[in-house]
Amino acid sequence: MRTAIVAGRVFDGATSLGPKTVVLADGLIESIGDHAPGDAEIIEAPGATLLPGLIDAHVHTDTAGLRMALQFGVTTELEMQGANTARDRAHITGDDTLADVRSAGFGLTPPGGHPEELFPKDFNPQRGGGRGGPGGRPGTPDRVDPIVRAKVTTPEEAVDVVGQLARAGSDYIKFMVDDGSVEGHPGLPMLDQATLNAGVAEAHRLGMLTVAHALTIEATQMSIQAGIDGLAHLFMDRPHSPEIIDAIARSGAFVVACVVLDASMMGITGSALADDPRVAGKLTPEWDSTLRSSFNHYPEGRLEDVLATVRALDAAGVDLLIGTDVSQPLPFLGGLAHGASVHQELQYFVDAGLAPTTALSAATAVTARRFGLTDRGTIAAGQRADLLLVDGDPTTTISDTLNLRDVWRRGVRQPAV
Repeated sequence: MRTAIVAGRVFDGATSLGPKTVVLADGLIESIGDHAPGDAEIIEAPGATLLPGLIDAHVHTDTAGLRMALQFGVTTELEMQGANTARDRAHITGDDTLADVRSAGFGLTPPGGHPEELFPKDFNPQRGGGRGGPGGRPGTPDRVDPIVRAKVTTPEEAVDVVGQLARAGSDYIKFMVDDGSVEGHPGLPMLDQATLNAGVAEAHRLGMLTVAHALTIEATQMSIQAGIDGLAHLFMDRPHSPEIIDAIARSGAFVVACVVLDASMMGITGSALADDPRVAGKLTPEWDSTLRSSFNHYPEGRLEDVLATVRALDAAGVDLLIGTDVSQPLPFLGGLAHGASVHQELQYFVDAGLAPTTALSAATAVTARRFGLTDRGTIAAGQRADLLLVDGDPTTTISDTLNLRDVWRRGVRQPAV
């Protein structure tokens, strides 16, 4: 059965195509044109915009999180630490009620290193949580290899662990480069430069993409020196300098800004987002409470500095990606919610001075390109029919992305929530 979406405008991941008819068949986009086939189910949407499904480039997730993300038009989540590797996600790949997922497996960190400091001493990960938050992932199933508990302190150990992660089905390799200063725990054990260099080099030898958790300028510099492909966070410890912007730009690394995470670390809650009627109806009480909370580990931070850094990176030609670092509905991991926070991050990009179309590309085509997801992120013939239809025009008014009308995952239209 074909479906023809007759949209008032189509944003293809890079540009607005104006009014178009997008035809879906067998889970793919069959054509983009001006007419609907006679045998198609017609969806008339003259005042709406059709977009590629959104991609959150930094999460820690499970089936509940993936289901919630899809309700907000996020059709793919990229896990930066967790169990949803290629070996263990067959139940997700074929389930069109869930967002799709890719995963790093578990990030390399020394014994006692980040993210251990984030959790209350009496916290039991078997009762609704685990390694969540910046760099963590809750609810880890027992089936995951012992690699998830492996810690590295030497270049040789890093090489070994990277190989184990690759064999266990990780889609990319993540490195924790964090001394705990932003989280209120300065002096945490941290990967040294030689160990980081060796791990990144081994991942590249195996043909794998590398990303680094780095919340400070120093950690960012270390990651760039190691040849990292992407930064899973934007530093927040001080304002940017021309030197650090130039270093990132020359390296070719992408940056998953996670402004919503930086804001939460500064004590800024997601209450305004939770109050939005377009969001509120999709939140359980636990997620409402979580969104209204915050990490609040770095209240001395300045959001205006982070937004200025986003603006400077964009001006320097750095690929910026939309990510949130959302995890589980726990107040100490607060200020974030699956799916909903992607829309908040889009608004932060525009607040930073980026064009709405640039922000939308950061959540679609740019992320797909940088993570090698060649079958999604754009509206083009032959691509997966992962789509989002919203009332209004988010290419001029970014908040219109929350005017959710329809979501498709592999051409399957999702029930309204």
